Amino acid sequence: MANTLKIAVPMAGLGSRMRPHTWSKPKPLIAIAGKTVLDYVLEQFSSLPRSLEVEYIFIIGPNQREQVEAHMRQHHPDKKAHYVIQEVMRGQSDALYLAREYLHGPMLMAFSDTLIETDLSKLDQVEEDGLAWVKPVEDPRRFGVAVVNEQGWITRLVEKPQDFSNNLVVVGFYYFKRAEDLLAAIEEQFRRNLTLKNEFFLADAVNILLEKGARMRTRQVEVWLDAGIPDAVLETNRYLLDHGYDNSAAAAERPQVTIIPPVFIHTEAQVRRAVIGPHVSIGKDCVLEDVVIQNSIVDEASRLQNRVISDSLIGRQVVVEGKPVRLNVGDNSWLKE
Repeated sequence: MANTLKIAVPMAGLGSRMRPHTWSKPKPLIAIAGKTVLDYVLEQFSSLPRSLEVEYIFIIGPNQREQVEAHMRQHHPDKKAHYVIQEVMRGQSDALYLAREYLHGPMLMAFSDTLIETDLSKLDQVEEDGLAWVKPVEDPRRFGVAVVNEQGWITRLVEKPQDFSNNLVVVGFYYFKRAEDLLAAIEEQFRRNLTLKNEFFLADAVNILLEKGARMRTRQVEVWLDAGIPDAVLETNRYLLDHGYDNSAAAAERPQVTIIPPVFIHTEAQVRRAVIGPHVSIGKDCVLEDVVIQNSIVDEASRLQNRVISDSLIGRQVVVEGKPVRLNVGDNSWLKE
């Protein structure tokens, strides 16, 4: 019988930094380089050992389930998934605790708006009680860092350090050998009421685990991408197009269209009399006519005409006509000069 690995993905946040896009869809379903953020989150686990049977636990907000489930059925029907509703946004630890009926044995936890590149092929051989993936950054003060002793063991996680002495930023990707131990630490976190702005952060639960003798190490990553704010989404789109998700060779066959790679243009998008790129992603059923566009994402079924557009996020079913502009336009919008 295959060993089972649980992968918990908290995604119930309100997505306030990505509005207006998150008024109409969950943040993990925002388009980026021809897919959704959620698709790329799931790709992070493609290197897991075949010996592991994987179950996903998505902790979602009360208005997200229909869209997330529909996306999983359409694009990932082979994946076994459970859905847990977080009615009140009380933080990461609260989200995991709500999913406790599914969390037994080894588990991974990954945030839904950060993406990393890492090799998980030997995860079934890990002997430590836990792992925290980290990336060195120039200025760690906006993040949480892992404090590591001379033997390489994590001694503590520190939120928003005040100096530059430790730059090992925790990227929101963890492994725990026993989910039960993490849940017990979360219960202790609740008893101590360890909160920040009325939310229970996972770092405090991990520190309690460490207090109780858990042995955790870091795994360093070179690539850590963010999809939590508009500028970061565009930056991540650029990175992905630069690293394998460009289809400009096929797109260049369209008449009266100039392609400046890298770009992604869906095969069912219509593009006429346009200059596309670099770093542009265009979704299914979009129509672009007489357009010059660069460094932008255009989601499904949007129509752009007579525009010069750059550095823009354009949602689904948006109509844009007229003068040059930089846009951050949510679904079902209409702009015309």
